[in-house]
Amino acid sequence: MSKSKMIRPVEVTSGIVLALYRRVSTDKQADDGYSLDVQIEKLEAYAKTLNDVKEVRVYTDDGYSGGSLDRPGMNQMIEDIEAGIITHVIVVKLDRLSRSQKDTLHLIEDIMIPANVAFISIMESFNTNTPFGRAMVGILSVFAQLERENIFERTRGGMQKRVESGYWPGGGRTPYGYDYDPAQGILVPNKDADLVRHIYDRYLAGISMQAIANELDLKYERVVYNIITRKSNAGYIVYNGEEYKGLHEPIISLETYEQAMQLLADRSAAKLVTKTDHLLTGFCYCGKCGAKMRYMKWGKAGYKLVCYSRQRSKPYLVRDPDCDVPSPFAEDVEDGVIQTLFTISKEKLDSIRKSVQSGSVSDMLQEQLKKAEAKLRRLYSLYGDSGDECLLDTINTTKSDMERLAASLSDERAKEHAARSAMNVYQRLEGIQDAWPQMSIQERRAVLASVIERVTISAEYTDITLKFGVSA
Repeated sequence: MSKSKMIRPVEVTSGIVLALYRRVSTDKQADDGYSLDVQIEKLEAYAKTLNDVKEVRVYTDDGYSGGSLDRPGMNQMIEDIEAGIITHVIVVKLDRLSRSQKDTLHLIEDIMIPANVAFISIMESFNTNTPFGRAMVGILSVFAQLERENIFERTRGGMQKRVESGYWPGGGRTPYGYDYDPAQGILVPNKDADLVRHIYDRYLAGISMQAIANELDLKYERVVYNIITRKSNAGYIVYNGEEYKGLHEPIISLETYEQAMQLLADRSAAKLVTKTDHLLTGFCYCGKCGAKMRYMKWGKAGYKLVCYSRQRSKPYLVRDPDCDVPSPFAEDVEDGVIQTLFTISKEKLDSIRKSVQSGSVSDMLQEQLKKAEAKLRRLYSLYGDSGDECLLDTINTTKSDMERLAASLSDERAKEHAARSAMNVYQRLEGIQDAWPQMSIQERRAVLASVIERVTISAEYTDITLKFGVSA
């Protein structure tokens, strides 16, 4: 049979050494009557009611949360308790000791009681010198924990409202390119904002993140990634997985941010980590049978693009064993593809840009839908008050109108997304020629992967299909 640990209640005898513990975590607590001065006045007044007090020691934690025991004053008091110096610990209120149920019980049951130290809380009128007092500690510490959790919930709820209103939540690291203005509660672009814009420009021009990091003498490629993927640069706040329109000034446009994210997605999907010295590997298809085409060494003349249907080494890639499509030299096809991309019609880009910028149709539909929703709420309210059956027809009509508006809005947004995606393709191509000579083969492939869907090769023509069904 195991032996239980015997706890002997502390007896008030001569030679009492009092530990008066006081704590505040914020200036607001001082306003609420918990200032350090008020606490010490109450503690010293209580100490005078005790007999045979040999010594009084004061332990203070100014500006420390009750959610943790890692506080200078608390640590020193624990050391003195374990050294056998202290006989009584006195606080004004239980939550001055700790707001954590676990920590409160640990201090009293694992540190104070084994050391024969009595714990007294003035406002709760109990001490651990009695069985009832020890029972009350467990009960009251539960409520202290509950209050701490309530404070957390209230703080989180207030922060949610703050973010929904467009204010920066504060805390954590301020995004690169911004300073935080606590007076306004918003982010303010600083001198590094131009560098953020430059990073987006270089990335959208086809330069890899590592190359940008090297160019700007940044230690890691990840630094560039973190800047590019931060939507706060476009004027948004991401909080608890949701996005909200911020009140701060954007460093870049939402359009630029979306282009960068699309390019990032395209590069990831293309699995460009595969090493190859061939520019069009993975892009070329036979215009006659539809099979993929691969690079094949053709003596000293270079490489040709050969249909897999004519190669028996991989039967699962054969589409038509009788395919007789010619095998052009790869260099000729590469040159033709690049020149086509370089000469993409500027008029085509301008036309698509105008269609995207005139995207007020979805805004109009969204506004009509909001009005219909408000009308429906009013109708339901009227029906609830009066029970007038005539209102039911109007309610059903309004609901039908809302369904029609929602469907039209969905279609319009799909059209705008397609147009915006097409514009992203052409904008990436717009500045490709200037940057092309400085790019490595992998960087060039990254650009092609972000804009080209496939290259179809036949005896009569070479056709380039760009992303999102756009034709070159």
